Amino acid sequence: MSELVPGGNVPLPHGTLTIRVPGPFDVSALVTDDTGRVGGDADFVFYNQPAAPGARLAGGTLTVDPPRLRPGATRLTVVISPAAPGTPLGDLPAPTLFVTGADGRALARFTPPRPRRETVLLLAELYRRGPGWKLRALGQGYADGLAGVARDFGVDVLEDTATAPTTPQALSPAAPTSAQAPSPAAPTPPQAPSPDGFLGLVNSARAAAGSPAVSLSPSLTTAAGAHAAAMAAQGRLDSEGADGLSVHQRVTAGGYRYLTVGEHLVSGPRTPAEFVDYCLSDPQARRTLCEPACSEAGLGQATDPRTGTVYWTALWARPFSAEGLRRTADEVIALTNARRTAAGLPPLAFDPLLTVAAQAHCDDMVARAFYAHTSPDGGEPWHRAAAAGSTRRTIGENIACGQRSAAEVVEGWMNSPGHRANILKPDFTHMGVGFTGGGGAGTYWTQLFGG
Repeated sequence: MSELVPGGNVPLPHGTLTIRVPGPFDVSALVTDDTGRVGGDADFVFYNQPAAPGARLAGGTLTVDPPRLRPGATRLTVVISPAAPGTPLGDLPAPTLFVTGADGRALARFTPPRPRRETVLLLAELYRRGPGWKLRALGQGYADGLAGVARDFGVDVLEDTATAPTTPQALSPAAPTSAQAPSPAAPTPPQAPSPDGFLGLVNSARAAAGSPAVSLSPSLTTAAGAHAAAMAAQGRLDSEGADGLSVHQRVTAGGYRYLTVGEHLVSGPRTPAEFVDYCLSDPQARRTLCEPACSEAGLGQATDPRTGTVYWTALWARPFSAEGLRRTADEVIALTNARRTAAGLPPLAFDPLLTVAAQAHCDDMVARAFYAHTSPDGGEPWHRAAAAGSTRRTIGENIACGQRSAAEVVEGWMNSPGHRANILKPDFTHMGVGFTGGGGAGTYWTQLFGG
């Protein structure tokens, strides 16, 4: 079974899938095409309309047969909301998504970062890639309720007032939004917002949080502008554009390498000052904006002429350096050994050959766009260790994607039984660590153990 993190994905087998989110939640689903819009109200599966071609909701369990979705469907988004309407998700137990195959085998599990004031969560999506389907973890909060989500995916929702909401929407950490109706009009070209006021506001907030100032990076600004334009073209917030490129892939495609990255994808604000104000109003967004490790930033915006909605992308990063990579690996080793010491086990020694193999696997996952212990050509962890020259007899491997720091990735591994078992295995004596920024999830990590 795959333990997913936000942005992580896993291939799905053929056959019917069973999707459950235990707890006081209502499960819904939206069937969409490549534009992210439903074909009609029938594509919204929820408690009052529990079935659509290829998808059925019964007793809180959603069953999906992807090839049987209506013609033209390329995506199914799984949505949860509190069973008691109006309850903030932060007041409820943390939701966990379980996906099971037709043979009853557990395929994936995903527990997103704990929501706060959001009342709806876009938890995951099934999406078509070539002839097959994949599952991607989202964990994106939405504050406008289920009706707002449905409307922004193109479902007609009747309300008591015709006034459109003006609250900014955000993806990572808050709400996706999209245009109401398609139009042949093209979005405006990506704009480079004037830095006047933006850096001053950002660095003032960072100084108040005890973080160093950031400077504008031309590479990050170019990537941010391209992604804002891609979102405006689709008429919705998304970590991927219609071309399949994630915001992180746009960064690395421009030759920018990073050790730390954060992003804000937001729609609604009209000026850089309004954008910064919105980011500072949300605790999670504020943490990203004030992340001490980041030293460079980029800002882009584009307007969807069909609706006038302004889409923003902000990127925050610490550039790559060999010394920074070594410090990151050292931090993972130190945090891992602290857990072993607490369990009464001896620490693991740094192993340069295992490090070469671990780093190569991270690089390979980003370059070939996969996330697995087995590489596309069938290579396994012990094969990679041997190829790097290691002669250790016992090999184990932990991988992860999406975590933004050494502390976050080690904590995630310790919260997963299988990964925890590797960290606390008495037979292991040495370890190597790899990290690569890029790909769909933004960050990829590998621990390679030897004994």
